[in-house]
Amino acid sequence: MKTFMSLITILFATLIAASSFAQSPATSPATASSPGAAQPAAPTGQPNPQEMMKQMSEMSKLNENHKLLSSLDGNWTFTIKMWWNPDPNAPAQESKGTATRKTVMGGRYVMMDVTGKMQMPGEDGKMKDMQFKGMGLEGYDNVKKKFVSSWVDNMGTGIQFSEGTYDPASKTFTYTSEMEPFPGMKSQTREVIKVADNNHMMLEWYENRGGQEKKTMEINYTRGKK
Repeated sequence: MKTFMSLITILFATLIAASSFAQSPATSPATASSPGAAQPAAPTGQPNPQEMMKQMSEMSKLNENHKLLSSLDGNWTFTIKMWWNPDPNAPAQESKGTATRKTVMGGRYVMMDVTGKMQMPGEDGKMKDMQFKGMGLEGYDNVKKKFVSSWVDNMGTGIQFSEGTYDPASKTFTYTSEMEPFPGMKSQTREVIKVADNNHMMLEWYENRGGQEKKTMEINYTRGKK
């Protein structure tokens, strides 16, 4: 909240300053009354407050990309497969869960709440059922002209940020990001979301391990009846 108020303060300070420069003469009364005084150059490159407000208004408008994300609102069930075992012949770990997608901020973003239960290694190294909670926020950034998302869950303390594109021909979102689950252990990731139809979509998660990309997770979603 403090950060938000700071941004608002900076914005209005900029507008006020720009307006003052636009309305003020290039010289002060004292300088103008001195015949021999050098005249300072008029300020250049100052933002025009009207243009700034116009651009802000344009950048805040909704478009087909926002509607595309909102079209996936609803209650979903999913099955998830994860390949964590370094043995390529080891079977995937499977689990199930639910996800709720809801449009917020007047159609600008979509929030997703995820709940599930999965087998995870405990501190003793033995596998055990653990409750999983996650939350995502998705949107389309009109400035970057990219889809953007963030993700948090109860398995860590970081916030993952991703940017992506959409291919209408294949109805596929592709996001890329960088993860650092442990200090100094950074990994490039790719997330592919294929929308099969109005009620089915699949997420494939790829990680770059040792210079090679490997699929480590697959989630199949089914939307419930409205």
